[in-house]
Amino acid sequence: METLRARLRDIAAREMATDAAHDIAHLDRVWQSASEISATLPEVNQRVLLAACYLHDLVNLPKNDPNRSRASTLAAEAAAPHLMALGYTANEIAQTQHAIAAHSFSAGIEPVSEEARILRDADRLDAIGAIGIARAFAVSGMMQTQLYDVGDPFAINRPLDDRRFALDHWQVKLLRLSEGMLTDGGKRLARQRKDKMIAFLTNFAQEIGHPLPASLAQND
Repeated sequence: METLRARLRDIAAREMATDAAHDIAHLDRVWQSASEISATLPEVNQRVLLAACYLHDLVNLPKNDPNRSRASTLAAEAAAPHLMALGYTANEIAQTQHAIAAHSFSAGIEPVSEEARILRDADRLDAIGAIGIARAFAVSGMMQTQLYDVGDPFAINRPLDDRRFALDHWQVKLLRLSEGMLTDGGKRLARQRKDKMIAFLTNFAQEIGHPLPASLAQND
């Protein structure tokens, strides 16, 4: 598996458009989380899961790109010739392509296999917790958004707008990701990582002089 992992990693390094939140380190972390989640699931095809983890961002479009919702489908299509060259069977290629296409939040494709569910959970886990905090603000810097609304940082009396304020993205998406986890391992890890985000928000609120709303101060 390590030889196969190295070859898949090389493909991604050559062909994936990288940014501060989507790079080889991201793929390594997704594979690490996927491995942890699948450790108690012996029926999982590890070859399929490994390929899906390393090729799921083979087509990586910016978050404000009008074709962003198609990125995962395009990545699945781009993965096929590489999988053929690596000796994957037609069935394994189809399974890997489904997992890649279904991992995306914006694509809205329902994952129907265990490998697809694990990849989706593992990818979303990388958007929360300590690394999720770092990635969120890295993306904010790339998109040149403000950190928060000075007058109403937690959007108590205004609509959320994560195209203008980085902190708004937490309520729009990041703090909700744990609710959509599909595997037992994903749910457990997501609760732990969300706790870290809430701790950060508590300190953040104190430092900017705005009380943290009770609705954000809990991990249900």
